[in-house]
Amino acid sequence: MSIEQLKGRLPEHAKDLRLNLGVIAASTALTPAQAWGIAITCAITARNREVVDAIEAEAAAHLPAEAITAARGAASIMGMNNVYYRFLHYMGSASEYGHMPARLRMQLIGNPGIEKLDFELECLAASAITGCEMCVRSHEKVIRERGGTKEMVQDAVRIAAVLHAAAVTLDGQ
Repeated sequence: MSIEQLKGRLPEHAKDLRLNLGVIAASTALTPAQAWGIAITCAITARNREVVDAIEAEAAAHLPAEAITAARGAASIMGMNNVYYRFLHYMGSASEYGHMPARLRMQLIGNPGIEKLDFELECLAASAITGCEMCVRSHEKVIRERGGTKEMVQDAVRIAAVLHAAAVTLDGQ
């Protein structure tokens, strides 16, 4: 499935999403590789097979295999971390859980196979979809420390918002 076919699957009430799906290719703050890596991560995080298939099909022309693997890894590791760290946030800073070691294997974060800035952008976007405030703040901070701009952050989250909305819309049909 292509993005054009995905647009065709969106109902009339979601016509704004058809236009907004162009946000991936239209990003001015992100490189094409960053935008497509973020898109793969977000599609997987949004959990809709049609969205994943369309994004991965289009992204294949823009990304090498290792970048696709890294994007899938970002979705995977954030699927775990977002649950754990959101729990810690819910429990509050005074909670005894915040002082316990996470004991979750996260080696991918240290060696993602792509530029660290790109991986952080992918992790930020996944965290925005799942609503983990601690992870969003943490990844945004690292992005900015590594020279990322507020425009890059905004474009990453914009991609996340549009792909999540497409997945929700298709799931609701």
